[in-house]
Amino acid sequence: MRVATWNINSVRLRIQLVKDLLLKNKIDVLCLQETKVMNHLFPHDELSDIFFHQHVIGMKSYNGVAILSKIPFVSTGSIDWCNRSDARHASALFNNGIELHNFYVPAGGDEPDPAINDKFAHKLQFIREMAEWGKRNNDNDAKKILLGDLNIAPLENDVWSHKQLLKVVSHTPIEIEYLEKLKLSQNWVDAVRHFIPSTEKLYSWWSYRARDWKKSNRGRRLDHIWVTPALTKHLSSASVLSEVRGWHKPSDHVPVILNIKI
Repeated sequence: MRVATWNINSVRLRIQLVKDLLLKNKIDVLCLQETKVMNHLFPHDELSDIFFHQHVIGMKSYNGVAILSKIPFVSTGSIDWCNRSDARHASALFNNGIELHNFYVPAGGDEPDPAINDKFAHKLQFIREMAEWGKRNNDNDAKKILLGDLNIAPLENDVWSHKQLLKVVSHTPIEIEYLEKLKLSQNWVDAVRHFIPSTEKLYSWWSYRARDWKKSNRGRRLDHIWVTPALTKHLSSASVLSEVRGWHKPSDHVPVILNIKI
C-alpha cells in the first residue's frame, strides 16, 4: 500500500501536476490538502480512471482536503475542528482495516503570540483538539495513519536554521510542544523519520519568495505521515519527492510517500 500526501495549493490549477505524479509513481492512496475548490467542482472525472474511490471535503477558494484511493472505503467522515466548517479534515476506513486521517492544520499567521494573533490562537486550539481526540480514540491494536500538512516543523533538522526560526511560526517551542502532545496521544510514530534519521536535513516546503529555491534551500518539513505502533512493523520505505518543487508552476509543497506492506 503506497500512500502519498501533498499540499497541492489548488487542485484545479495543478491537476496536470497530479497526473504527472501518478504517471511516475504507483500510488494507491493520494491525500491532498489546500485543494481550494467546492466539492461539485473538484476534478473527479479527470482522476476517476485511477482512483475509483474519492472522498472530498471542500470549500470555495480556501483550504479543502481529499482522499483519493484505489482501495475501497468501508466508511468515510470529517470533523469540524474549533467549531468551524472550514474543510480541514477527511477520514476513511479502508477494507484492509487501516483507518486514515488527512489534515490541513491552520498555518497560524506571522506573529507567534495567541494574545494578539487570532490565527495563531486558532492553530494552537486546533492542535489541542486533535490531541484530545487522539486520547479519546487511543487503541494500541488499531492500524491508523495520520498525515497531511501539519504546518509545523518539529525537529532541528526539519528547518534550514533552527536558531533563526525559533521565533518564526511553524518552528516555535509552543507549537512543537503542542505537536508532541498530539503525537503522544496515540503513540504516533513519525514514519518518515523512521527511515530518514533526524540527523539529516529534510524539507517538504520551500517558500515562493525565494528567487532560486534550490540554491537557497531554506526549506521546512511541514508535511508528515504518522502511523500507530501496530503499523510500524509493516513499514517498508518513505521518501520526500523534493524534485517536484522544480516542476512547472509547482506547489510550494512536495509529495511525501510511505510504503506499507500489508
